Amino acid sequence: MRFDRLEDWLSWQESLNPRTMDLGLERVAEVWRRLQPPDLSASTVISIAGTNGKGSSVALLEAMLKAGGYSTGSYTSPHLLRYNERIRLDGQPLSDQTIMEAFQAIDQIRGDLPLTYFEFGTLAALYVFSRQKPDVVLLEVGLGGRLDAVNIIDADLALVTSIALDHQDWLGNDLEAIGREKAGIFRAGRPAVYSAPDMPHSIEEQARKLGAPLYRNGRDYQARFEEAAEHWVWQGQDRIIENLPLPALAGEHQLDNAAGVIMALILLEKRLRLDVAAICRGLESVALPGRQQRIELSGVSWLLDVSHNPHAVARLAEHLHMHPVPGRTLAVLGMLRDKDVARAGELMKDVVQEWHLAGISDSRGLGAAELARRLAAAGVRGHLHERVRDAMQAAKQQAGKTDRVVVFGSFHTVAEALEYLQNPSGTQMP
Repeated sequence: MRFDRLEDWLSWQESLNPRTMDLGLERVAEVWRRLQPPDLSASTVISIAGTNGKGSSVALLEAMLKAGGYSTGSYTSPHLLRYNERIRLDGQPLSDQTIMEAFQAIDQIRGDLPLTYFEFGTLAALYVFSRQKPDVVLLEVGLGGRLDAVNIIDADLALVTSIALDHQDWLGNDLEAIGREKAGIFRAGRPAVYSAPDMPHSIEEQARKLGAPLYRNGRDYQARFEEAAEHWVWQGQDRIIENLPLPALAGEHQLDNAAGVIMALILLEKRLRLDVAAICRGLESVALPGRQQRIELSGVSWLLDVSHNPHAVARLAEHLHMHPVPGRTLAVLGMLRDKDVARAGELMKDVVQEWHLAGISDSRGLGAAELARRLAAAGVRGHLHERVRDAMQAAKQQAGKTDRVVVFGSFHTVAEALEYLQNPSGTQMP
């Protein structure tokens, strides 16, 4: 198959396998073997799994490693505005041409194996990284861990950010089952880090069963926030790093993500030597769209967050509680069908005074009417809008100078919100 536009490649991939998610390693591992690529042994490989915090942890690793003079290759998902965001070299998205060349090589060798959209992307990232040989390869797990396509690679270190209820149809209905799936990225004799405060027992069990040394937040290392001095301290079993700047990413939970990343880098210091100055520069320079991202535009204060499961929405609600505004908080909400809409409403209703409910046109998205019906169970009522753009426009007109508008519920919602903020008039861009 050969296409001249990246958009055509992606549309074709979506139709290739009737299952949008087809968990299992056999197909993707077989195609990787057929590609006979140079291996990734020239790079230090870190796999990152978890329910929330994966993207932030990758961004922190990228920033600190860049500050230390190391080259990186990063694979993350989903993207916000452009597919190219998923595959980056030194923090910069790949060109359409480079991605299409990787797709072409994969398609030529796969035979009749029906790869999914995500598997194509994973293989493309690995194909590029194996040839570019960055110092460090950062692989974010898309779903779960054990059966995710990323797990065909044996990472030098595994980082698990948090465990919360999400994707229960695929990963299990309780935290222990989900934790077991996430711990599927652990490897015998290779270090693993857990960066959230609360850890399911299954994580420890899997590490012990495999013989993977596990370093846990609150036991083997911790972050201490010095509020009066506006800095924090990282403390391990035999090391203390003082006077660290707060992460540039908004949200109190980012301290846990940053602490886990520092633990990971210390464990790899025989390969990757970073001084404290590089860690500090990384903390100060890190940026990631859609994670409690603040935008001031046309006199309106916007806060964009991709939170879409109860754990992440609770963090967003806590942040809003801790940082009130003089006026009202308005919400633009759009969610997917498999998410706990009622719980999201319950968590946010005490901090939101006005709701704008938007439909999502994606096949997995909820229409505004169904979104409203599910929110009614939490006692939430709002204005209905066919599209996120319509909801954004209405919230903009309603918001006063002392108000803020929080946009949340899914990557789709935030992506459409960013497109609106870049082009409020909706005119065709040249």
